[in-house]
Amino acid sequence: MAERLIVVGGDAAGMAAASQARRRRDRDDLEIVAFERGNFTSYSACGIPYWVSGVVPDREQLIARDPATFRESFDIDIRIRHEVTGIDVERREVVARDLADGREVREGFDTLVYATGAVPVQPPWARTDAAGVFGVQTLDDGAALLDWLEREPRPRRAVVIGGGYIGVEMAEALIQRGLTVDLVEQSDQPMSTVDGDMGELVADALKGIGIQIRTGLSVTGLEERDGRIATVVTAEGPMPADVVILGLGVRPNTALAEAAGLPLGPTGGLRTDRRMRVPGVPGVWAAGDCVETLHRISGMPVHVPLGTHANKQGRVAGINIGGGYATFPGVIGTAVTKVCDLEVGRTGLRERDARAAGFDFVSVVAESTNRAGYYPGARRMTVKLIAERPSGRLLGAQIVGWSEAAKRIDTLAVALWNSMTVDDMTALDLGYAPPYAPVWDPVLIAARKAVDALAGAGR
Repeated sequence: MAERLIVVGGDAAGMAAASQARRRRDRDDLEIVAFERGNFTSYSACGIPYWVSGVVPDREQLIARDPATFRESFDIDIRIRHEVTGIDVERREVVARDLADGREVREGFDTLVYATGAVPVQPPWARTDAAGVFGVQTLDDGAALLDWLEREPRPRRAVVIGGGYIGVEMAEALIQRGLTVDLVEQSDQPMSTVDGDMGELVADALKGIGIQIRTGLSVTGLEERDGRIATVVTAEGPMPADVVILGLGVRPNTALAEAAGLPLGPTGGLRTDRRMRVPGVPGVWAAGDCVETLHRISGMPVHVPLGTHANKQGRVAGINIGGGYATFPGVIGTAVTKVCDLEVGRTGLRERDARAAGFDFVSVVAESTNRAGYYPGARRMTVKLIAERPSGRLLGAQIVGWSEAAKRIDTLAVALWNSMTVDDMTALDLGYAPPYAPVWDPVLIAARKAVDALAGAGR
């Protein structure tokens, strides 16, 4: 009899695991059943703001593989609109509800992949039945928002609550759709994934496209009128709103795991080993935004919900389930985004992270241009490096600039991954041509400045 693999969650991590397991084992050896509570599989949630703005015109462009592809090409029994409601690791059984007809389904398993992703942070004040309030977590969420914007009496004023990646990207998307946008952030800067000095550059860009930024402001409630959102209540008074976007971050979706007795770590994410096995529970694996992982620089457990990690972790789990051998070595937190044409990248530790991890460090900020200064289109680029003292080991980096800025973070991520010092980095053989970089690339200029700062600190 074939072994049975049950996958809970049909997006990046879950379907990467299922696909990799299938590549190594055929149906006669391994039966695969995947449950997904939404309508879609293997899609890019990161692309939703660009779909909302119209930059990506068709929802189908965000879907890497649909359920039919998994059924026909991978022989995976994918069951959409099925929500898993219970996991019994002793009886090796999952319980799911068919959301179409309410019918309960029970399926046994030999092996389980828990890949439920993350759920939005939702404080009590955000729980409302008022129409016009949206999260942006799934394609279903994006479809609901677009339907509201296009079908309802035309909304004019949007309030985006939360200034992280999704908040900033959605604020830009709504500006592009012609709405007036207020961005409300409780901390003292938008984009808190970078340090304050770099966040100020992002704030200036947001203001430059007409977004009103309200930082240091707490939201205390949402008020409706005739069943529709009308007002966002803040500590400084009411803000009128025709549509509200909740971008308050996410947390690991581990309620089912916790109820099943699976071990959680200090971040609230599921604990796994390097092969993505859940320790102490034979035959159970986990991957994606529901797990915590190791930060390679701080050595601390972290929850970093990114599609890049989810796909890699799912692939590792699937290879191992299929009989191969693979490990996930941890993360350094590399991420990029944009505000109109301004590009933002970060990797490794921010100053406050380095401080919390107990590092003695220097930080430097270098100004340069994306191309040779005389070449048409040359624009400013700001690079920040954080280096350990006295070793000079790179601990983190951030870049804010225009064209060709964001992907330069990859050079710094590779240096960070391989424990390079800033002195090592000054000799990197980077590509040069006037349309692409000055003769001294901004990365090299920043590395030289860090070396000088370390030498000054030593004196």
